[in-house]
Amino acid sequence: MPERLLLSLEDVTLSFGGKPLFEGLTLHITEGDKICLVGKNGAGKTTLMRLITEDLELDGGKRFVYPSLRIGYLAQKVEFTPTDTVRQFVLSGLAKQDQTEDKGYLADMVITPLGLDGTAIMNTLSGGQLRRAALARSLVAEPDLLLLDEPTNHLDLGAIQWLEEYLARYPGALVCVSHDRAFLKAVSRKVFWIDRGIIRTCPKGYAYFDEWQEQIVEQEARELQNLQKKMDAEIDWTQGGVTGRRKRNIRRLRELGRLREKLKADKAAYNQTMRTIELEPLPPSQASKVVAEFRHVSKCFVHEGRKTHILKDFNLRVMRGDRIGILGKNGSGKSTFLKLLVGEMEPDAGKIQRGKTVEISYFDQNRQTLNPNKTLWETLAPDSAYVTLGQGEKAKQVHVCGYLKSFLFDPKAARDKVATLSGGQQNRLLLARMLAQPGSLLILDEPTNDLDMDTLDMLQEILSDYAGTLILVSHDRDFLDRTVTKVLAFEGHAQVEGYVGGYSDYLETKAKKEGREVKAKQDPLTPALSPSGRGSKEKPSPHRGEGGASAPPEGTPQPSSVRMTFKLKHELETLPKKITALEAELEQLRATLADATLYTRDAEAFDKASRRFGTAQKELDALETRWLELEEMRSAG
Repeated sequence: MPERLLLSLEDVTLSFGGKPLFEGLTLHITEGDKICLVGKNGAGKTTLMRLITEDLELDGGKRFVYPSLRIGYLAQKVEFTPTDTVRQFVLSGLAKQDQTEDKGYLADMVITPLGLDGTAIMNTLSGGQLRRAALARSLVAEPDLLLLDEPTNHLDLGAIQWLEEYLARYPGALVCVSHDRAFLKAVSRKVFWIDRGIIRTCPKGYAYFDEWQEQIVEQEARELQNLQKKMDAEIDWTQGGVTGRRKRNIRRLRELGRLREKLKADKAAYNQTMRTIELEPLPPSQASKVVAEFRHVSKCFVHEGRKTHILKDFNLRVMRGDRIGILGKNGSGKSTFLKLLVGEMEPDAGKIQRGKTVEISYFDQNRQTLNPNKTLWETLAPDSAYVTLGQGEKAKQVHVCGYLKSFLFDPKAARDKVATLSGGQQNRLLLARMLAQPGSLLILDEPTNDLDMDTLDMLQEILSDYAGTLILVSHDRDFLDRTVTKVLAFEGHAQVEGYVGGYSDYLETKAKKEGREVKAKQDPLTPALSPSGRGSKEKPSPHRGEGGASAPPEGTPQPSSVRMTFKLKHELETLPKKITALEAELEQLRATLADATLYTRDAEAFDKASRRFGTAQKELDALETRWLELEEMRSAG
């Protein structure tokens, strides 16, 4: 049965403070859509969510919502009644007539797997617990359209995997904003990309987005060159660094993979890292490279007479140049380990020895060290126009505007207040300040929260060049695969296991230990390929509307290997007329559905038009995809 159109925005304009954010933005959401929404920090992802929920008014354009559509929304800011229990708060996500205790089983179905206590009082929860309660509230009613803004923030890996499985079975439509690539690959079947105030649609899931985006960027650059438009500066700012950065990161990922294999082969070096027996003394040449050493360390906490062990007889040696990822459930001991490492907390038993010359830089995910009343310029260079990078003889100075640009900020925003930045932009600014002089030990506690994909690529590139010791706490599986060579897994109950490799290696090794098979997965060191598995080149559609360009369908042969026959040439010549006809039909359907009285006058006609709109949109996507394939064949010939 054709999918019903649930919601659409047509030719939307929106400005903030006199600055345009959206101009001519158009999108359509149909039944069963599983969409991830991506774009740079500050591009308007959260704002778009608020437009969908009618929390914000349009400056211009049209908004269509299917009658009686139920929308569930997980916002970044959690609003709640302080005295409510978690169960009461979660049940408030149901319709008013269903908000009764006998519906408590519905709340428990989402409260339990998210690790929450339904009887806990809301104002006693931590920030992470509040976030999980808000997620449970958005899920409990199973709305027709579910909007999730950074749902994996503050979730441990077990909860993230549960959410992936839940959303895979979810019958309604989904629009999700997330920085977690692995999560987006698992839940999405379509991508909305906010690019300079408009929406471009990739009709495949996020697994194919990087290559699709790269092709769009390359084609746009060629078109600008052909038209002799002097927009080099704008292209450099908006997208020009994407292709080069991605290619560098792919090369670095392969180098990281070779380093992991070397570590696995060097069993002696691996065994030095972590042992349950006494760590053997190192020779003087190696001892100077020790950053920190835990010897038989134990730590526990007592709450209401109950003792909880965090670490027990724990041994670990961190060497200069180690790149260690830390993962585990919330409350398993990750934060305690970091506080012990930097000296903010002392062990109950055992000894922690730290290198005498170790200089620690610590990224705090709460951004408490940022002053909201200072400008970006003042935050990075309070007393001059230059940022000092590095220390000693290798130190160099870079103008603050140039340094901001390298962290994907518009240099024109240098005098803007920190308070005007989105959460992701504030994280990016904090990283920029810290990474100017990172010290010899860099500790990053959930640095990927709220960051966009381009910033994650940039951060990966910076960390690849970092010569010191890296400790990275993250629930972002893809990012761990891209940056670390060892993993410390805090499994709870004072059990900590060490593994060589990234998150994928951890999963594989753990599965082997437990006698299980690991699901087949894409090699994290392999760039995303086209659905055919071979990659492809692609031209954007001649109709630059909501759909933009489309990725070739699964199994599409390489254009360069297919001869442009007379039959194919004829098909190419006739496609624009078919595309134009479908676009005209869609325009007519939009006008029909815009009639506010149609549903009450003729519900059957409304339903027919809604379903036809979803089908026609898919037909248009298929025709544009075919045009792209044939046009590329023609160009290659």
